[in-house]
Amino acid sequence: MNEGEACVPPTLETERLVLRPMRIDDWPDYRDLMMSERARFMGGPHTQETAWGMFCHDVAQWPLMDHGALMIEDNSSGACLGQVGINHGPLFPEHELGWLVYEAAEGRGYAFEAASAFRDWARDVRRLPSLVSYMDADNRRSASLAERLGAALDPRAPRPDPKDLVYRHF
Repeated sequence: MNEGEACVPPTLETERLVLRPMRIDDWPDYRDLMMSERARFMGGPHTQETAWGMFCHDVAQWPLMDHGALMIEDNSSGACLGQVGINHGPLFPEHELGWLVYEAAEGRGYAFEAASAFRDWARDVRRLPSLVSYMDADNRRSASLAERLGAALDPRAPRPDPKDLVYRHF
């Protein structure tokens, strides 16, 4: 990206999904997830104020760092299923590939499909040399997904929380 050039988040398509920029109408479902017990592996449950800050952070990374979050949408129904993102900056020691799916979308391979596509975009378009995924040690579902994506545990990697596991991609 050239100085002064506006960053436009991409829209990526897979067999079943559209990964698209975030919109304000994504906020209610995102907020509800972040304020629920389902957010326990993401430092939650969060307050509405904290959830709003996280939502805005996901959007703000695009113009600041040329990456951020995309919403996962079913390409046939248009239903929003969750989010996939690349985080970095002062809160993340390395570029992090993260994902979340809403409860109704769990267990259908959407997170794998979305994370695979965004990982490939990060490698092929952004030319990032590697990505990591930080996760709570008790989050076995995310650890299994990271392994399915081809990532391996990296016990020496820096991490935002010393208790986190770090999976390295590429």
